Amino acid sequence: MQDFLEKARKYEQEHLSHVSACELPRFHVTGGIGWINDPNGFSVYQGEYHLFFQYYPYETKWGPMHWGHVKTRDFIRWERLPAALAPDREYDRDGCFSGSAVELEDGRHLLLYTGVCRKQGADGKTIILQTQCAAIGDGINYEKYKGNPVIEQTQLPEGGDPENFRDPGIRKDENGYHAVIGNRGAKDNGTVLLYDSEDALHWKYRGVLAASCGGHGDMWECPNYFHLSGKDVLLASLQEMNAAVCLIGTYDPENHCLDRERMDVIDQGTDFYAPQTLETPDGRRIMIAWMQNWKTSAYVPEGLRFFGQMTVPRELTIRGGRLIQQPVRELENYRGKKIQYQNVLLKRQMILPGIDGRCLDMTVRIRPVDDGDPYKWFCMKVAMSGQYDTSIRYEPGNSTLRIDRTNSGYPCDLDNVREFPVRNRKGMLDLRIVMDRYSMEIFINEGEQAASFVIYTPESSSSVSFACEGSLLLDLEKYDLLI
Repeated sequence: MQDFLEKARKYEQEHLSHVSACELPRFHVTGGIGWINDPNGFSVYQGEYHLFFQYYPYETKWGPMHWGHVKTRDFIRWERLPAALAPDREYDRDGCFSGSAVELEDGRHLLLYTGVCRKQGADGKTIILQTQCAAIGDGINYEKYKGNPVIEQTQLPEGGDPENFRDPGIRKDENGYHAVIGNRGAKDNGTVLLYDSEDALHWKYRGVLAASCGGHGDMWECPNYFHLSGKDVLLASLQEMNAAVCLIGTYDPENHCLDRERMDVIDQGTDFYAPQTLETPDGRRIMIAWMQNWKTSAYVPEGLRFFGQMTVPRELTIRGGRLIQQPVRELENYRGKKIQYQNVLLKRQMILPGIDGRCLDMTVRIRPVDDGDPYKWFCMKVAMSGQYDTSIRYEPGNSTLRIDRTNSGYPCDLDNVREFPVRNRKGMLDLRIVMDRYSMEIFINEGEQAASFVIYTPESSSSVSFACEGSLLLDLEKYDLLI
């Protein structure tokens, strides 16, 4: 059965050699060829950061899931490694679905994933079996555990759906190993289940860590659970809502549940799902996510040999009780010459010399003129030419930010606009915009909110413009990213 993995690795070797660097994002992870979706196994192993991902190397559309594999030392430059898993056992023959990874006490790397197998029931209907499986390796090659599955449907609580039981997220602490798993619970209630283990191979069910309570989707998937800034944090992706949320609270060890204090959408953009995190040796919590969405995933730009990419890795903190996210600080090591403007009086449409580009890190701050009339709106356009643009518009009267990629050239006329409230700061707004060849990520008011967008605008469209109704003051700092 190992032939399936060898076939995938051989296909990678033959076809990746024909993909040039200029076809790919400069610093966002892709498969290089084929399709990718959820990040998997984001972990520290032997001093390096490993990232796996849902992967179908043969076409730019979803297929029987494999695990692709890359690693990095700085979250910006990634080394591509051979595919790590292929669907080649009875219990995962229809896909090696999402999961996580951890370094074991003996120095080996353990992957914990969902194996999918479709079978025909006695009534002739297809049954989808989803079980949790393990593979152990050395950072390149992984052998599936002979005792798989390690968590089976018999370990579900009463009312748990065995056909929607997936995406184990593993972590290790002084009390052993813990795994959170997404499930469709009783009465179609999205749930995250908690399991414990002493060796990461033999697991016991503990309880329902968190649930939708009938109000936030029927299926919670891709859970990630960690401790941050004195709080317990759970990330989950709500399948029907095509959104990822962050729950902040305190763990109740007696009832094995999270006492929820706050729940927020993690990213306000069109393209963000299935986030995973790791903790760096210096104590930072880093998050990465799939930068695409299922609604538009069938629309592959013509000529593209890969489809799907990851967000820039982000540092997480908690401030004022809410999740704060900013690009990893390592990105600053790739900044080129700084171009800066301060106290620019903006009264009409304006283009500033040197402010352009498609691989950049740019901070824009706007505020009212002290002795002038309040401005009614502010708009900037990026990736702009005569035919294309993506607009970012802010209206201080209702503290609403509207991002519109309708004119970006994306080959789909659905799901192109996001409009959402931001914190009212009396007309002041802080935007950090990170762009790569095929994406734009915006961090609002020093990371209080984020919004991620895939854009497939031709790279020659690189102008940036600013406009407003009324007048305002603008500060700007821009760096080209030399990657």
